[in-house]
Amino acid sequence: MQRRILCLATLLALAPLARAQHVDDNVPITAADRHDVIETLATQLQKRYVFPDVAAKLATTLRARDAGGTYAKDATIAAFGKHLANDMRTLGDDGHFNIHYDPNFNPPTDERPPFPDAAEIARGREEVAERGYGIDSIARLPGNVGYIEVRGFGPTELVADAMSAAMTLLQGTDALIIDLRRNHGGEPNTVAYLMSHFFPVGDQRHLNDIYSRADDSTQQFWTNPNVQPRYSKPVYVLTSSGTFSGGEEFAYDMQTQKRATLVGETTGGGSNPGDIYPIGHGFGAFIPHSRSINPVTHTNWEHVGVKPDIAVPAADAKKVAQVAILKDLVGKATDADRKAELQDALAKVQSGKDDAPVYALRR
Repeated sequence: MQRRILCLATLLALAPLARAQHVDDNVPITAADRHDVIETLATQLQKRYVFPDVAAKLATTLRARDAGGTYAKDATIAAFGKHLANDMRTLGDDGHFNIHYDPNFNPPTDERPPFPDAAEIARGREEVAERGYGIDSIARLPGNVGYIEVRGFGPTELVADAMSAAMTLLQGTDALIIDLRRNHGGEPNTVAYLMSHFFPVGDQRHLNDIYSRADDSTQQFWTNPNVQPRYSKPVYVLTSSGTFSGGEEFAYDMQTQKRATLVGETTGGGSNPGDIYPIGHGFGAFIPHSRSINPVTHTNWEHVGVKPDIAVPAADAKKVAQVAILKDLVGKATDADRKAELQDALAKVQSGKDDAPVYALRR
């Protein structure tokens, strides 16, 4: 479990080659090294990728492109890595495929790597804390509407308390906006953990299944009966074309469970979880080894993305959700003062104007 915690904490922060490792664009790579990387990649694809038939075709195509000189002009680490990653995603038709580079990449050769030491575990915890446990911001918007932006779903063991604390702060709001427009994924267990806050105690939901090629097994993901607090008010989820992987799962599961209204853009379309595998000379390939199966639809969002209930540009999604929520609250308000407050909040959101904060002492 500890090894999984550290690996997931690190993977949460991984980005594409040029951004993640800040590699000097001018670091050279030889033709022989390029060939070795592609040969190892082809082998890893055939061994790991969740769809063996696709893996075989992709491995053959990459070898043929190497033999035909497709990568001959990629004289640097950065150029080669970017070219290879793009080819994998395009030819393999899977947005999860990626190439990473770290000159110090020294993965364990054992399929079951040893537990990290105390210093490694502490560093993993620091990395998660430095990223706010995946939570970018929390706010109470005008009209008593809650707002939380979740940037990623880190290891449940490390982020669960923070997520529940955030939900405690939002517990008194009359509706909630969950912003996933910049969420690129994370841990399926944590998706289920956060979702558990949105169903009554005793109402356990089967959220998702993940099939793994490695051991031909399927793992089920359910809401957690022990999670507190529970939130029963309306929920709106914001999406963008950049919402990906675990971020998409949260949106998809909330939609299929009829627990949220989705506002924004169709998401990126990546539902196949995976890991980074070594392919030599400091390179690692992210290869999906599993696939999601939703228990309601019996399919997933691969290639097609998650379609919003209210389709608007991502930049407008928050405002559109606020307006929809406030209109609903105005319609349900019975107290005259509360109704006037909500109407004022609605008018300000619609106009794009808001009262400036008052810092002077009010007498």
